[in-house]
Amino acid sequence: MFELIQKVNQQHMKKKVVDVRSGDTVRVHQKIKEGNKERTQIFEGVVIRCDRKQSLTSRITVRKVASGVGVEKSFLLHNPLVLKVEVTKRSKVRRNYLSYLRERAGKGARLSAVNFDRESVNDVRDREAEAAEAKMKEDAAKAAEEKAAAEAKEQAELEKKQEAVEAAHKEADAK
Repeated sequence: MFELIQKVNQQHMKKKVVDVRSGDTVRVHQKIKEGNKERTQIFEGVVIRCDRKQSLTSRITVRKVASGVGVEKSFLLHNPLVLKVEVTKRSKVRRNYLSYLRERAGKGARLSAVNFDRESVNDVRDREAEAAEAKMKEDAAKAAEEKAAAEAKEQAELEKKQEAVEAAHKEADAK
């Protein structure tokens, strides 16, 4: 039973996820659906908590101050609506849950920065998935070309029939 649950969880997990830690300043790109429109919303803030890193339910809690009000949002890292998590700054912290940042504001809420290789941390591209996506786009383009060619052929046949009907009407009018 437990193996079955693990198997299902592995199917739904993303292949690669950014290594996010507490104290990181991140930019989370999330897909938002409003009616029949879709857009990408970016939420940028400090990660104050990381939960269950190796699990399907791995989650980060991101905090930012907007218009003087503290806003916290939790994101499931393997959620398909979370498009991308980008680490912009890494800070030195000594605990996993930075709840003390809630009481602090301004300079008191600052964390000391640490140098890190931004490109290697944020590189979570899945080459196989990108190749598969490119192949799907190529197949879709071929299908669209074939459909356009079939429509053009059908349109040409309709124009030919229309010309034949017009010629027949002219003959009938001439008599």
